[in-house]
Amino acid sequence: MTTWTSGELNLIAKADELEMAPRRNDGTLRGPVPIWVVRDGDELYVRSFRGTSGGWWRTARTTHEGHIRSGGVDKDVTFVEVTEPETNDRIDTAYRTKYGRFGDAYVNPMVAARSTTLRLIPR
Repeated sequence: MTTWTSGELNLIAKADELEMAPRRNDGTLRGPVPIWVVRDGDELYVRSFRGTSGGWWRTARTTHEGHIRSGGVDKDVTFVEVTEPETNDRIDTAYRTKYGRFGDAYVNPMVAARSTTLRLIPR
């Protein structure tokens, strides 16, 4: 399995947004959508602000493949659904820490969207 380099992790973790383009069933990429990304150790995670209604998330969950751009990093990725409560607790904290300056109106929906947590694995 491919892993992120420390340089890639640092660049993406410092960026406020990540451009997410999940791959559709026909192999084409959806148009990129700006979303928030957080780092936990040597892993990167995203969630859908709109919860399970988010179009990009529904596509990503179906195909488990896509492309991301953030902080100068441009990569194809695999999406892995995350259900472990301990991991989601750390991701909640990461969202609050990184994005708390934007206020509860933005951070609380991200914390509430635990069921949409995806780990980004570089390909």
